This record gives sequence, structure tokens and C-alpha cells, in this order.
Amino acid sequence: MKRVVITGMGTINPLGENIDIFWDNILRGENHTTLISRFDASLFRTQIASEIKHFQPEKYLDRNEIKRSDLFTQYALYSAAQAMEDSGLDLDTMDPFDIGVIWGVGQGGMETFENEVEAYVTGDYKPRFSPFFVPRLIVNMASGMISMKYGLKGINYTTVSACATSNTAFMDAFNYIRLGKAKVFISGGSEAPITPASVGGFSAMKAMSSRHDSPQTASRPFDRDRDGFVMGEGAGALILEEYEHAKQRGAKIYAELAGASMTADAYHMTSPHPEGIAAAKAMSLALDEAKINASQLDYLNLHATSTPVGDIAELKAVQRAFGNSGNLWVSSTKSMTGHLLGAAGAIEAIIAIKSINNNVIPATINIENIDPDIPEGIHIVVNQPLEKTVQTAMSNAFGFGGHNSSIVFKKI
Repeated sequence: MKRVVITGMGTINPLGENIDIFWDNILRGENHTTLISRFDASLFRTQIASEIKHFQPEKYLDRNEIKRSDLFTQYALYSAAQAMEDSGLDLDTMDPFDIGVIWGVGQGGMETFENEVEAYVTGDYKPRFSPFFVPRLIVNMASGMISMKYGLKGINYTTVSACATSNTAFMDAFNYIRLGKAKVFISGGSEAPITPASVGGFSAMKAMSSRHDSPQTASRPFDRDRDGFVMGEGAGALILEEYEHAKQRGAKIYAELAGASMTADAYHMTSPHPEGIAAAKAMSLALDEAKINASQLDYLNLHATSTPVGDIAELKAVQRAFGNSGNLWVSSTKSMTGHLLGAAGAIEAIIAIKSINNNVIPATINIENIDPDIPEGIHIVVNQPLEKTVQTAMSNAFGFGGHNSSIVFKKI
């Protein structure tokens, strides 16, 4: 099997318009959650979100790309452009069939769908739909438009597994490269879910925080008083490349992607299994593939979204997979970014890689009273980053439908 390394990264998210700003804000413990400004949310149960402010797509997108795409695709193109720039790949010297795009999107063009349906209903039900309605709406347009931007003719599709989606995309790209079916992939995830119907739907499930009086402290994984997740938006992109190909061209290598796995809870549509049995198996399988013992893992970026049930279930899974490892430290960076749904795994993979590069583990902020139900022996990085040698890092992403995914990075 061939080896897979990371040679480029890019992002746009509530904490930054590029990798450097994003990482700096993560280490500073920033949170940019505010009252929702995209629409009037005053009648909604949840009225807060982590929005991207002052987005300037024209920095990386041309007029037609902006006109013809929903915001989730614009975020995808923006982050992919940064990652390609960062990678230093010379496409003129490569076979376009050797480079693919596997992208992850959880919901797709919610804004497009809502606007078109609203126009139909308020327009006396006269069918004046835009010819761009369906192309803007469908989730696979993200991977399609990235390939069009760069003329990439290799394997191309979009994965959907709710909030596990980005890790699904990474795992597929990882496996195709290992099997020799491609040399390079642009992979990651994007989401633009801050719309009335999306916020309204999650609000109706009582899945999101209603801490409107203090938006920046609303996302508080592992805190006794957490009351749900905070919705975020954005994208993260990685360049996955076959190791020998990267070495031959003198590429900058951030880390090796050494293991990836997925399991299913087979339990409930929206709730995780309370004992985390399948989630623990996903972590163990990823470790096995990476040839890392449980006692060797240095950092685990948890999925933990700040929900009462989910946070504890995941920590039980961690205890099941790792026992009481004295070496392992965990944190939830959603306390800072909010929950980017289908893009969550993408930006958290970036955090895991940066943790290896910089030997520092980001904190879980906003913990005021640690939940007494947290299993003993779990080392959570609380409120301040932890300086520690990080040779190995794992990132978890779980999703509605019972999807569990874990990916493992190694220093190289």
C-alpha cells in the first residue's frame, strides 16, 4: 500500500479567512458567535450562530463562479484555491487524470432552495425558477466546480454522511491513493447552513443552544450547563498526495494521513449510542491501520458539539478505546468555531495537523463547571492551550444517522 501525506491546506470559517488567522485565533481561544445577522431570527428558539463576516469570494472566485454557485460551493472553491496555492503543485507537469476531488457536504444549497421556493410561493405559484436552481442546489457541485476550476479529470464526487462527511471524504481519498488509483486529491468539506429553514429545523429538535444573552460562551462542551450546539459555516481543504510523488517534487509535507475508519451505531436517527460502542470501534480501527498503540496517541480532537447526551457518549467511547491513557489529551475546538456540520471534520483535521506541526494542543474554552458525569481518567485541555510534543493526532467526526468516523495523522 502506498503512503499518503498532506501537502496543502486552506480554510474559510468563522475564526479566519485563511490557515494562519484561523490557527492564531484557535490558540487565543477566540469565539465569534453573535446574534444571527443573515435573517430575522427573533422568533426562533435559537437566535445565535457563528457566521463568516465580510466574505469576499472574488479573492479566489471569478464572476461566473460566484453567480452560478450557492454559498457552500463558494466556500469550497475558496478553501480549495488556498490549498492548491499552498501545495505548490505544477498542474502543467501532471496528468489531469491523476488528480481527483472528493468533497464533503452535509446539506447542500439550503439558501438556494429556500429562495427559489419562497419566490414560487410569494409569486402566486407561477413557475419562474432559475436555470441555476438545480446546479446551485445539488451537493456534488462543490467537487464538480473545483475540478472545473483546475481542469482535474480524475475521480470526482461528493460524500454525504451528515456531520461525519469531511472525514468520509478524507477516508475515500486516502484509500484511492493507497490503491494507486490517483496521485493527488483535493479533499475536504463545506457547509452554508445558516438559513431560516436549517436553523428552524435544528431548533425544532432542540439540538442547538439558546444562550442568547451570552453568544460567545454558548458553545461549551463538557460544561455542566451546556444546552446544545452553535451552528457555524465555512470550509476546509487538504491536498492529499502520494508520499513518493510529494518527495520527488520537493513538496512541503505537513503530516502523514496514516489511518481512517468508519462505523455505524445502528441505533437511532439523531442520538448517539449512549455507551459509544461503535464510536470506540472506529477509533480503534483507525489506530490499528495507522499502526499506533492506544497509549501512543498524543491528541484527540473530539467531535463533542456541546450537547448533553453526545459529549458524554463520546467520552465513554474514548475510555472504551483508550482506557486511562496517561499520554492522551483531548479537546473540543467547537467551543470556539461552533459546529460547521459537514465541514466540521475538515477544519478539525487542519487543527489536528497544526497541533502536530506546532506541538501545542488547543483548549476547550467556556468550561466553567466541569460535568460530573465525565468518566474518570480523561484528560481534557481546559480553557488554555497545552504545550506538549505531538507526534500523533486523531480527529473524530460523528453524524446523524449513526455515522462515526476517525482519522489519524502522524508527524513525518
